[in-house]
Amino acid sequence: MKKKLLFIEDDRVLRETTAAFLESEGFEVKTAEDGRAGFELGCRYKADLIVTDLMLPGLNGLEICGKLREKGVDTPIIMLTGRKKDEIDKVMGLDLGADDYMTKPFGQRELLARIRAVLRRGRPAPKDIEEYAFGDVALNFKKKTATKGRKEIYLTAREYDLLKLLIVHESEVINRETILNKVWGYEKFPTTRTVDTFIHNLRKKIEKDPAAPRYLLTIPWAGYKFQK
Repeated sequence: MKKKLLFIEDDRVLRETTAAFLESEGFEVKTAEDGRAGFELGCRYKADLIVTDLMLPGLNGLEICGKLREKGVDTPIIMLTGRKKDEIDKVMGLDLGADDYMTKPFGQRELLARIRAVLRRGRPAPKDIEEYAFGDVALNFKKKTATKGRKEIYLTAREYDLLKLLIVHESEVINRETILNKVWGYEKFPTTRTVDTFIHNLRKKIEKDPAAPRYLLTIPWAGYKFQK
């Protein structure tokens, strides 16, 4: 069965050429040329993955991502942008629930690799941990629920996968490339900065003091580790 993609892009040439390429690779592709139409399609079209530009008329990519997550749509989202140096947009996009982020211009093969990587992420983790608690944080990986103290916190599917990987390998240092391969499934075009951004967001959600983390530790020049 063909995987269904939704591609939201206001540049007609890029939208049509990319859609044609993805269809030639075996995907079923629906397109939208503005943010509002893309959001409506995202709500009703049962896509396996959404690719959306950041700058769009009507609703921008961040607004689409946020509104879809508010409605409980958990379809993986890859966000595209021409703002190569704007880290604020990147952090905001991932924090709102985007699963990956690409800068323009990009090669079609690179986009294809990213799409396939995101679609492969449903593979089970090395160990089957359904529940785990540390400090005042309680996690249920099966139900995808998390609390900190008495307050429910929202984690994206990728944040659960990343946290689970680090917990499974408690006290072990895992480098960024390994994290990308295990969590993102990248075999090509690795973006290690993506890992740093996700760790940054996770710390804001689960650490008492994100600037001085207690559980998600950075090991200079090596990677990250979870320490209970």
